[in-house]
Amino acid sequence: MSLSADPGAGRDLCVMTWLLGYVDPLDPSFVAAVLTIAFNPLYWNVVARWEHKTRKLSRAFRSPYLACYSLSVTILLLNFLRSHCFTQAMVSQPKMDSLDTPAAYGLGLALLGLGVVLVLSSFFALGFAGTFLGDYFGILKEARVTVFPFNILDNPMYWGSTANYLGWAIISLVPAGAVGSEARQPDGPAPDSAGGPHLHGGPPALHR
Repeated sequence: MSLSADPGAGRDLCVMTWLLGYVDPLDPSFVAAVLTIAFNPLYWNVVARWEHKTRKLSRAFRSPYLACYSLSVTILLLNFLRSHCFTQAMVSQPKMDSLDTPAAYGLGLALLGLGVVLVLSSFFALGFAGTFLGDYFGILKEARVTVFPFNILDNPMYWGSTANYLGWAIISLVPAGAVGSEARQPDGPAPDSAGGPHLHGGPPALHR
């Protein structure tokens, strides 16, 4: 009995090969963007888990809130660096002229708008400490966060940020940006939203 190959997989491979034709992997700006995109979640996952196990940051700052806010500053600075590297890569990478259409531009704007809504609504639902890993510092909410956008998505900040980068790439006419946006997807399940930041995969968020 012969087994037929999945035609869908073949089409996906062809599309990916076609898109990679517009990616210059040796471009220093592209390499920097990929490294910052990969490093940032690794950094805050490692530091948050280390703090949860040892409480050394909370003891050093003599307050879990000060420790959490200090970590948030480093996360924000790293995110600014990531955005800068991504912007530089958008300038230096090959452009796809077929994206230079009103429809593509409108799609890019729509994705940016969707991304902003998801990211901001997630932030307001979780609060500052909830967004920046406060559960790992023992800063807990009384109950799960189930309001929008957590009532429709498991990882709204990831999806919102991904939509932002993808929309940015489409408006810039640079398919390489799709690589960066895809790299932002979480590798594992996000914690349930009992104050969990949905910025990271990992163990369930802590409840009181």
